[in-house]
Parts: sequence; structure tokens; C-alpha cells
Amino acid sequence: MRTELVSEPGDPERPNEDFASVGLPASGQGGSLVVLDGVTPPRGDHGCLHTVPWFTARLGGALTELSVSQGDLPLREVLARAVRRVADAHAGTCDLSHPRTPQATVVLARWSAARVEYLVLSDSALLVESPAGEVTALLDDRLSLLPRSALVSDAVVDTTVRNKEGGFFTAAADPSVAARAVTGTLPRSSVRALAALTDGATRWVERFGAGGWPELFALVREEGAASLVERVRDLERADARERPGLRRGKPHDDASVVFVEL
Repeated sequence: MRTELVSEPGDPERPNEDFASVGLPASGQGGSLVVLDGVTPPRGDHGCLHTVPWFTARLGGALTELSVSQGDLPLREVLARAVRRVADAHAGTCDLSHPRTPQATVVLARWSAARVEYLVLSDSALLVESPAGEVTALLDDRLSLLPRSALVSDAVVDTTVRNKEGGFFTAAADPSVAARAVTGTLPRSSVRALAALTDGATRWVERFGAGGWPELFALVREEGAASLVERVRDLERADARERPGLRRGKPHDDASVVFVEL
């Protein structure tokens, strides 16, 4: 098995709000990966004493532990328990009903000798490569289907569609959101490798159109996850030079990639 992980902040002066991990049980049988993209709140009150990195570290840690130690739990239940655990840790000090309470997108995958399970919530991505080299993107596309009127900017989404029916969903303080996640199971024999990415890394495809998902996967496999992030940064800098007056949410976003070759 080969694993590779990179997570780079978009701004070196700000904490990285992503979380990425690979969990490999002591038994040596199976494993899991977790990738979270913390949602940056706009300036002002968001009802919580804690930062987004505080939230993603705790949610990511809980997901890693539960997905490995509770191998029989469905991934939706793993997510629900992890969300509940983190909510319980700050319910006494924070207003968890606030629409801007700390929250994150989620990619969670777990593999055993027989199968590969996956869960995707919001706009991070999970790519699956077959033994024949075919690449499939497993996505929760609800955010991309929203009308432009729901997007205040590239980085800010109207709270009327966040964690609301007809909108899109992130992991915040309500465990029931786990039922909204995109999930599935694949035979282990049909999966050669996995790549999980936050949207700071998927910009290579989704914002800049430098290639498709198969080309992105090939880049990560052949040159490494850090090379993909470096290429995204080059494209971001070039875009800023070529279109200096364009209004952007984040010139550079936190970017995380986890690659696992089974």
C-alpha cells in the first residue's frame, strides 16, 4: 500500500482550516482516509468561541478514530457520532444553532479486504481509480447546482441555502446531516487507488480547466500530491496577473490531497 498526504494553507499568515488523515489499524487489515474543508465564516459573530481549525481538528480526529475502531458502523453513523461528539464538546459555551457555527465539508472512505465504502458531503471530492485505470469522481453536487443568486461571492454562500432543504449541507452541529451525505460501497477488487481532495485542490479542474479528473488523478499518481497543489498555486498567481480587476472570494484557498494506492 502507498499513501501520500499534503495539506497547504492558502495564506501562510492564516491557519489552515483543512484536515486530512489516513488511519491504518494495528491489525494491518483495511484502513480509512478523512479529508475536511473547514468553512471560513465571514467576519463578525458566528456564535462560537472556537475557531474553524479547532472544529476540523476535532471532527477529523473523531472520524479517523471511529472509522477505524468501529469497522462495523455504516459511514453515515460514523459521521453522525463524530458530529455529536464535537457538538457535545462545546454546546455549553457556544450557540450551535447559529447558521455560521463552525462547519466543514467531508470526504470519508474506508476499505477492507472485501469492499471500499465512501461518504461525501458538500464540495470536496473523492476520485476512484479502477484496475483498468478508469477514474470516477464521486461528488455531492448540490452546491454547484445552486443558482448564482444564492452565491454572495465565490467564498460566501447565502445562509438561506446552507444546511437547508433545497440547498446544500455541511457537517456542523446537527448529527442528522449524516443522512444527507452521498454514500456507497464498491467491491475492493474494482478499486486500485483513491484520491480525496478539498476544493482548493480541485480548482485545477473546476476553476481553471487545466484538465479533467483522469488527468488530475494521473498527475497525483505520477508527480505527487504536492505537485498538484504547486500547479494550482501557479494557476492562481497567473490568473491574478492576467485579470487583476476580477472580484474573487479567495485568491488562494487551503488545499489538501490524500492519495491511497490499495
